Amino acid sequence: MSRLDWLTKTPIAHRGLHDAAAGVVENSPSAITRAVDAGYSVEIDVRLTADGNAVVYHDATLERLTASRDRVIDLSTAALCDIAYAGTGDKIATLAQTLDLVSGRRPLVIELKTGWANVRALAAGVARDLENYRGTAAVMSFDPRCIAAFRKLAPQVPRGIVACRFSDPENWPELSSWQRFSMRHFLHVASTRPHFVSYDADDLPAPAPRLLRALGLPVITWTVRSERQGAHALKWSDQITFEGFQPQV
Repeated sequence: MSRLDWLTKTPIAHRGLHDAAAGVVENSPSAITRAVDAGYSVEIDVRLTADGNAVVYHDATLERLTASRDRVIDLSTAALCDIAYAGTGDKIATLAQTLDLVSGRRPLVIELKTGWANVRALAAGVARDLENYRGTAAVMSFDPRCIAAFRKLAPQVPRGIVACRFSDPENWPELSSWQRFSMRHFLHVASTRPHFVSYDADDLPAPAPRLLRALGLPVITWTVRSERQGAHALKWSDQITFEGFQPQV
């Protein structure tokens, strides 16, 4: 059996099994618990705190989901973990707390959100948290520098590259045209040596993930929001990362 069969076996709940209308916020402990209980693998996002730890949160700033307007990187771990998600009983959790919550019951796919800065520090924080974790987990990032750093820090942990066509420069203001070209065509593979690819379902089929899949790398897709979109994605990939509906396990 391939060491990554677990990655493609079960649909992956994007930021947990969240439902804002029901008061279950993305990446929250409640969303993660719901996904685990439903039998899905779980995708979460992590960012770096001011004191070098990883917290489970997607955005660079806090105002979309909390009453705070601060940047994640400007606050300590303790301060962040005291912030509640608006309208819920959940608070922001660290990656370490989330690993304890999941406790190996379902696979975790951890996306490292660097903001194109603090690359090694975030990789180091995640590697430290995963060092003694006995569950099944993988890491991934859009930022190839982060995955290259993680490869050196924790080569035993499966790692992937999150990608798309990078065809719209307005969505990638931090990246030069050369960087977008390089990432579109996976020119970083000598340094990242990914074990899998997570690719935008709306951009499939695409040459680079098709070639890598032919060479044996599993391809998962993001973010699938309907059964119909999932059926299309699975023509070109091995598993979906989903939200807004519940695919069959």
